[in-house]
Amino acid sequence: MDLSILSYQFMQNAILAGLLGGVACSLIGVFVVTMNLSFIGVAISHAAFAGALCGAWLGFNPLAGAFLFSLVAAAVIGPLADRGEFNPDTPIGIIFSVTMGMAFLFMGLLPGPKTQALELLWGSILTVNDRDLLLLAIVAAVVVSLVVLFFKEIQAVIFHREVALAVGIPASLIFYGLLFLTGSVITASLRSIGGLLIFNLILNPAAAAYQLTYNLRLMFVLSSFFGVLSTWVGLFLSCLFDLPSGATIVIVSAVIFVIAASFSPKRKVKKWEDEVSAGPGKVLF
Repeated sequence: MDLSILSYQFMQNAILAGLLGGVACSLIGVFVVTMNLSFIGVAISHAAFAGALCGAWLGFNPLAGAFLFSLVAAAVIGPLADRGEFNPDTPIGIIFSVTMGMAFLFMGLLPGPKTQALELLWGSILTVNDRDLLLLAIVAAVVVSLVVLFFKEIQAVIFHREVALAVGIPASLIFYGLLFLTGSVITASLRSIGGLLIFNLILNPAAAAYQLTYNLRLMFVLSSFFGVLSTWVGLFLSCLFDLPSGATIVIVSAVIFVIAASFSPKRKVKKWEDEVSAGPGKVLF
């Protein structure tokens, strides 16, 4: 690849979008992984995709529609996940299927070529503009600021929500705030990564970081590093081999996770725990 391509504005925008989006998505991913919110996050991401297509169909900014739908999804899913008397997987699954159905319904209703819909579906980091970068910068700044300012409170909520609530920490407020923040990050990254792929960039770097450390602060740092690395390496490979940028970025993040899982020190700990639980004289296979 000719390095002179780095002098073009679209490539500089893509690199900056990769930095901002990689940091924002991976930081949110730590919350998703440690608080077991994976299914909830998938439902919110697909709701944002449906909202973007609704905006494109009705003729207003698709990102505004994505933001609105993601907030509504978070507001509906939050109470379901917050109640301990029943498993929320079933209603969340229904919401997920409804938003997916709405997404493809709006896609079918779009007149003319489906170029904009496909762009929202798969994403294109090479086409981000100054407005997209501004939105990404604002969201990334908000996420980083909240993690830094409220790290101890967030750590307590991740460790045990009931205990955090008992000592006076607004655990429910933090939980709902994280859901809304997830929707905001997904909305800001929609054009660069795509509606069907964005949650993988949220989950994979954080899951890779989770494999390598028990320290939450280090987990945030590693996740951010893996997120930015995924976007930049994926962007480079997509330009080198003429591949879809969003899909390439997600595949790179998955490869990073596989490598991290292969060398995870937690595997040795788990094996030792299994051997201890098996008792003397018992062999594990």
